[in-house]
Amino acid sequence: MENETILVTRSSMPDLDEYVQEIACLWDTHWLTNMGEKHVQFEADLKKYLQVENLALFTNGHNALECVIEAMGLSGKVITTPYTFASTTHAVVRKGLTPVFADVKPEDYTLNPASVERLIDEDTCAILPVHVYGNLCDVDAFEALGRKYNLKVIYDAAHAFGVSRHGVSSASFGDASMFSFHATKVFNTVEGGAVCFADPALKDVLNQWKNFGITGTESVEYVGGNAKMNELCAAMGICNLRHLDAEIAKRKVVYERYMSHLQGVPGITLPAAQPGVQSNYSYYPVVFEDDFGATRDDVYAALMALDIHPRKYFYPLVSEYECYQGRFNPADTPVAKHVADRVLTLPLYADLALEQVDRICSVVLGCGKEA
Repeated sequence: MENETILVTRSSMPDLDEYVQEIACLWDTHWLTNMGEKHVQFEADLKKYLQVENLALFTNGHNALECVIEAMGLSGKVITTPYTFASTTHAVVRKGLTPVFADVKPEDYTLNPASVERLIDEDTCAILPVHVYGNLCDVDAFEALGRKYNLKVIYDAAHAFGVSRHGVSSASFGDASMFSFHATKVFNTVEGGAVCFADPALKDVLNQWKNFGITGTESVEYVGGNAKMNELCAAMGICNLRHLDAEIAKRKVVYERYMSHLQGVPGITLPAAQPGVQSNYSYYPVVFEDDFGATRDDVYAALMALDIHPRKYFYPLVSEYECYQGRFNPADTPVAKHVADRVLTLPLYADLALEQVDRICSVVLGCGKEA
């Protein structure tokens, strides 16, 4: 076990026989894409699980986010966070809008509503907060800001599938929420994504956009894309959804084992539980402060030397990307900058052996001055 490669995550998969049984009918119908039987079933299953009435499936979460931005007819500025994956900001820019970066909260690394409000002006059309590591944004504050300034609120919920607050699904907040079903997520369809939305009038345009803007057998009314989830991915989603709660329960055990080793260690900041929020335990971020005795990069190197692969996630800030060079000043978001320069997400997945968690923590603690 000591020589085993440990990646930062590992995809959850159903038993092979279960998946084969799920896709067997496709060999009879030969219907592999274009919203067939599995697509319809998976969409219905997701609506039930997420407690929503409106949902559209996509080939990935990024296309889902681009599509909902376009479907809402947005233009101008979108206030968002630099502490996120590339997709969030890229979707804004690719749709011709201007990203504006607000800072994050130090306790959970989600977008700070007070920082957002200071940046709202007459050109602002939307707020795009990001749920981070299974922590939810301050959804009440963003709902209030949306109403006060007549702004759309679109959540990047790629980290929040299966998360709820006081029993209310993360999919229920804002004007829309985008989910990623990438293979590295808590819930996956190999590749895939979805958007949940409040306004039922968006249903047709979302489904048409992902099919080239085709509105009838002889009618193409606007320039759409191709972002339809295929039947094989939908079938994987149907299978994985059956086991999701059990997978999250396993992840919680791993998460708690980490906490038993690392909680209270000087110089280490760990994720804090949010009141009323049922997490999905999607990631285990550790922030190494200056008094730990070793830098984040020191710990990263020590783990990598043993074929243990953590991830500097999110690092660098989006505002520091080469493709946005000169457009933003990372110093404008000091909390986000501080966290990005010090954060390391440790390996976490449902089947990670607790003995391996012990080993990882031993390496981490061995880097610190307390060792």
